[in-house]
Amino acid sequence: MIIGIGVDLVDLARFERAASRTPRLVERLFAESEQVPDGRRLSLRSLAARFAAKEALIKAIGDSDGMRWHDVRIVSNELRNPSFELSGRIAQVVAEHGITRLHLSMSHDAGVAVAYVVAEGDPR
Repeated sequence: MIIGIGVDLVDLARFERAASRTPRLVERLFAESEQVPDGRRLSLRSLAARFAAKEALIKAIGDSDGMRWHDVRIVSNELRNPSFELSGRIAQVVAEHGITRLHLSMSHDAGVAVAYVVAEGDPR
């Protein structure tokens, strides 16, 4: 059963300006494993899509109390399909809401990054 859906859109130019004005922003938002997966440093466009994914997740589950940005990591499998790796309070919230599966799709083009999340499970 679908418990929630979330979508988020990030203006790439605005995200890049924020990252250049606040050099530690990328480190605050993303774990090192997200910034440099498999030994390759991701572009700011790819990181913007990952930020959109984190925001879309919050919308899909409807709760972000106690969440830290590093508690939500975007990982990819061998086919480069993205998924979430959760820890801390956000993992507890997902479990409390009966969410057993999260679906994630991300893209960036034409000056924007977008992410879509579907939360699936058995609501309690």
